[in-house]
Amino acid sequence: METGALLYDPATDKVGEYQDKSGPYALLRPVGGGREWQADPALLRPATDQERLSAGVRAANARARTDAPFLATPPPRPVADCDTCTELAGIRTVARTEHDYSAETDANVLLRKHRSEAHPV
Repeated sequence: METGALLYDPATDKVGEYQDKSGPYALLRPVGGGREWQADPALLRPATDQERLSAGVRAANARARTDAPFLATPPPRPVADCDTCTELAGIRTVARTEHDYSAETDANVLLRKHRSEAHPV
């Protein structure tokens, strides 16, 4: 087995990156990083394209979930008694409910722009 090879471990139902041997076991690390685990080399097989893709997507999603709180700014708050603010906040709420994060971001951008133009601090 070559270092870095992606292998499927049926005992854990996970794809891991081969690191090294540890006694009778193979050491695998999750795609994208994380804590290594020991696997029985006799059970390991090369990961299929689908398994490789799924593991990569899972790692990217995990990275996005952990990075987002540090990169995101709080969403802008609508100004009370402003019809435009209320409308944009409503659009944002609908987008969030529908899991349309692009539309949610668009509504935040428009609300920030409106606030800076119509309600300067």
